[in-house]
Order: sequence, then C-alpha cells, then structure tokens
Amino acid sequence: MKLLEGKVAVITGATRGIGKGIAEVFAKEGAKIAFTYAGSVDKAKELESDLSKITQIKGYQSDASDFDAAQRLVDEVMAEFGQIDILINNAGITRDNLMLRMSKEDWDTIIKVNLDSVFNLTKAVIKPMMKAKSGSIINMTSVVGVKGNAGQANYAASKAGVIGFSKSIALELGSRNIRCNAIAPGFIETEMTAALDEKTVQGWKDAIPLKRGGTPEDVANACVFLGSQMSSYITGQVLNVDGGMLT
Repeated sequence: MKLLEGKVAVITGATRGIGKGIAEVFAKEGAKIAFTYAGSVDKAKELESDLSKITQIKGYQSDASDFDAAQRLVDEVMAEFGQIDILINNAGITRDNLMLRMSKEDWDTIIKVNLDSVFNLTKAVIKPMMKAKSGSIINMTSVVGVKGNAGQANYAASKAGVIGFSKSIALELGSRNIRCNAIAPGFIETEMTAALDEKTVQGWKDAIPLKRGGTPEDVANACVFLGSQMSSYITGQVLNVDGGMLT
C-alpha cells in the first residue's frame, strides 16, 4: 500500500521548485492533491495534466497571504474532496537586502507572504481536521530561520516565526490528534538557484558535509514521512533537510 493512500493534501505554491516536487512525490504515494498557485495558469494546468494520470488533482488560483481567500480555498477543497488530511504551507518568497537598505515594504511583504499565509491556512483547516480528529500540518521554514543570514533579516524573521508558530500549534492541537511540524531546507537546487553563478553554487556545496545541493524530491520525501503514519508520534519538531549544513 502506498504511504499516502486515501489522504487529501493541500499544498500551497506548487507550480515550481519544492512545491512542485512535493506534489509529484505525493501523487506517486497515492495522495489526492489540491494545490495553489499565484499567477502561472499555464504551469498549473501542466501540473494538473501530468499528475491527473495517477491521482485526483486540482489547482486553485489563490493568495495564501489573504485571510479570506485562504478560508474560501479550504471551503472549496472540502466541497471537492470531502476531507483535508495534510496541509503543506510551502508558499514563500524572498526580497533580500542589507538592513541598511531594506525598505519597510520589503519587510512587510515577506512577513505577509511567508508568515501570515501559514497562519491563514492553518486557521482555515483546523475545524475540518478537528472534526476528523486527525491531521498533519507541515510548515516550510528554512535553515536561515534557524541560524540567520546576512542580507535576509526579513526572510529569516519570517521563517523563524514559522518555527515558533509550528511548535505552538503542536501543543494546542496534539490532544485532537493533529500534528504540526516544520521542515527546514538548506541549499535546494531549483529554478531560483539555477540563476546563481557557478562559483557561488560551488561555494555552497563545499560548505555542505554531503558535498551536494539537495533536490525538491529530498524535501518531498521528508514531507511524505511527516504526512504519513510513519511519523504518527512526531509533532512540534523541525526537520533539517540540509545535507548536514547546520551540523
């Protein structure tokens, strides 16, 4: 039996990078998938077409940072799929700059997209999960949220906030059999990192004990573990998927 057979997963920001990798691996493991996307209709349709061959999947154009939109999304998913077993808060952006040059808009935007969205979707799925007396919430943080990084004060703050939020939700909802964990990816090779120059990429890899960058599938496999019964006694934890970067 597949690890996620019979489960419905909501994945935010799934048309590229880590989110797309999670959707692909979840589909292979038997999950039905509802995913969100911000602007790329073509990529959303392509993902639906590819994965509909092996599972039920539907994309929703929805802004996770909008509280009301998040509630509407959950209502629509419940109407379409009848249940939500796994929530993966993956949507996120960066607006890097040194603090001296960082604008208030850069700060506000990152907090809204990276942290408010986690609150919005978690708030929206709590009722159906409590009714089912079961659920796994997986929040995407970052190694930067654990150790900080120069030029990313806004991003680090948002991702550190995700960690504190996840631990608190685990304490609140554990008695209802709802688990909440966070995943902290390190240097993951995606479309975003492909734009970096070769010297920069090699510098990252040299500093990683496993001497390579991670893949979206590496992160997706960790999500499968936290979303399945294999991790039924694990909650309130931060799982670093970083090749040993923070060791």
